[in-house]
Order: sequence, then C-alpha cells, then structure tokens
Amino acid sequence: MNTKQRTTTMARKSGSRVNARYLTMTAMLSAIAFILMFLDFSVPFMPAFIKLDLSELPALIATFALGPVSGVTVCLVKNLLHLLMTSTGGVGELSNFVLGVAFVLPAGLVYKYKKNRLGALIGSLAGAVAMAVISVFSNYFVVYPIYEAFMDREAIVAAYNAIASVVGGHMENLLQCLLVFNMPFTFLKGMLSVGITFLIYKYISPFIKGNK
Repeated sequence: MNTKQRTTTMARKSGSRVNARYLTMTAMLSAIAFILMFLDFSVPFMPAFIKLDLSELPALIATFALGPVSGVTVCLVKNLLHLLMTSTGGVGELSNFVLGVAFVLPAGLVYKYKKNRLGALIGSLAGAVAMAVISVFSNYFVVYPIYEAFMDREAIVAAYNAIASVVGGHMENLLQCLLVFNMPFTFLKGMLSVGITFLIYKYISPFIKGNK
C-alpha cells in the first residue's frame, strides 16, 4: 500500500469515527430533550395550563457543538418520540418542532460563520426572538384551537385576565393575551436555555465533539 492509499484509508476511518460520534451524540441529546419534555412546571404570572420546560436546551447545545442540522434533528426526534403518547393528535408536537427549529436554526447558522461567544450570543438572541414571534401564530392558529375542545375561548381569556387583573390590566381577546403573555414568556424560555448553555458549554463540548 503506497502513501496515498494509506492516507485515504486513514481519512476514511477518521470520517467513520466522526460520523459515529455525530450520530451517537445527536441521539443522546435527543433522548435528554425527550426526557426534559416531561420535567415541565408552572410559572408565576402565566395560566396554570402553560408549562415551562427546557427541552430546547439539548437542541441548542447540539447546534453549537455539532451544527444546525444536529440541533434540528434533536427537535425532530424528541417530538417523534413524544408522538407515542400525544394527547393533541400530533398538533402540539408539530408546534413544538416548529418553535424549536425557529430557535436553534438561526443560532446555529450565525455561529457557523462567527464561531465565538459573540456569534453564539447574537445567534441565540435571533433564535429566541424568532421563536417568540412565531409562537404567537403557532398558538393562535394551531395550539389554542385544540385547547378550545376542552375549554372555550372565553374561559381561556378569563384565565389570562385573572393574572392581568393583579396589575390592573385587562385582556380583550386571545391575540392580545398571546402578545402580552406568551410572546415574552417564550422569549424568556429561550433565553433561559441560552443562559444555561453559556454556563456549561465549555465543560461538555469537548466530550460531545470527541476532543476528550
């Protein structure tokens, strides 16, 4: 075997190891994201049926460590797994996937071309804003029509008004509720994942990338 052949063989073996780690780490982060979907909890100043979870956190980490395709894959796999026990006929999972992609894809694309903390921060901010804005349309046209099978729209708006009345506010309709409550909530949810990612990324990224 000549030098060129040996180099080609080594490159193929190296590529196989990289692909195996990429798939393994993406699968592992998908499993963690799926588990986190069940570790949700209520938060102050939001109706009880609105829950906070951190299932986008592994997807964001995958995006920075392995690329935006990995991050999108984590969003897809966690929702495909959740379909096995869905109570929304897949509508909630579709919405969750769309919002997850809106979050991690801008973050990954910006970071891909500006690989430093500033690039990660700019991309994350863009993703959190995109997710927050799209959540208004997703909730209004997709998620809440499902809720209305169990709770009429007036009751949903009343649940928001019970909270708004604490500060003397009043919501006139569902769209206003989504703009005042859900959009900032979704943005803060995204930024919580960003904050945790910035705290732990440098410690776990070598393991994910195979540098240790």
